[in-house]
Amino acid sequence: MVVAVFGARGNVGRHVADGLLAAGEQVRAVSRTPAAGLTPGLDAVRADLDRPETLPAVLDGADKMFLYGMLNPQQPYDIEKVVATAAAAGIRQVVLLSSVSVVLDPDADHPVPLLNRTIERAIQRSGLDWTFLRPGTFATNTRTWWAESIRADNVVRLPYPSAQSAPVHEKDIAALAVTALTEPGHSHQTYTVYGAESLTLQRQVEHIGEAIDRHIRIEHVSDEQARAEVGRTMHPVVAEAIVSQWAAASGIPALTSTIVEKITGAPAHTYAQWTVGHADDFH
Repeated sequence: MVVAVFGARGNVGRHVADGLLAAGEQVRAVSRTPAAGLTPGLDAVRADLDRPETLPAVLDGADKMFLYGMLNPQQPYDIEKVVATAAAAGIRQVVLLSSVSVVLDPDADHPVPLLNRTIERAIQRSGLDWTFLRPGTFATNTRTWWAESIRADNVVRLPYPSAQSAPVHEKDIAALAVTALTEPGHSHQTYTVYGAESLTLQRQVEHIGEAIDRHIRIEHVSDEQARAEVGRTMHPVVAEAIVSQWAAASGIPALTSTIVEKITGAPAHTYAQWTVGHADDFH
């Protein structure tokens, strides 16, 4: 059995590849720019979902694949060509990293739910065995949003410090993917994944401070300033959606879930654990 893992150098994909390898699977670690640093035993190969002509070679002989959905509105790929190529190569099963936005706003024309919904539907029509993972807020988003200002000024600029979310550790998403790819019972299943605890943005910043042993100042900013701040590292449309979500979540407990422990048998990681593991990112 060979599993092709797309995005094998990404936040989730690298843990999927390592988890499959640990489970005894043969893993083809697929990325646009394979590089040193991957776990020994992984077969690092180069391919690009934006270039379907690069896919037959990396899918040849594989029967399963881990695929990511829409990560950047500026970089959508042609899912119909990807699915057709996968089916022609003999792929039987696909686990897709999708988005909770597909569930929360099924009729939205915002690019994130729209593109992920398009990808899901194409896979459902393909005849392939499938499992969809729909995580909420990634814990790694807080690194994207705040690491630069913490390193430079020891500050996080927020419009709604009391907004709550339930960050999901990338290792938990990967563990769900590995389980779905290696154990029976996950065919045609969708798993909505939230973190196990609801935390205010202020408390998340405090956890980072505890992990790096520094007090991090929170500076209150306007929505417009926050959109500009988040927009430095994310697409403007995504930045606008994030700030709107914070506004709606101010003082309101976030949805949590126990799906990670239910499916994998191991408890989900806390955000505090995530900050300890990523402390170097904020120094």
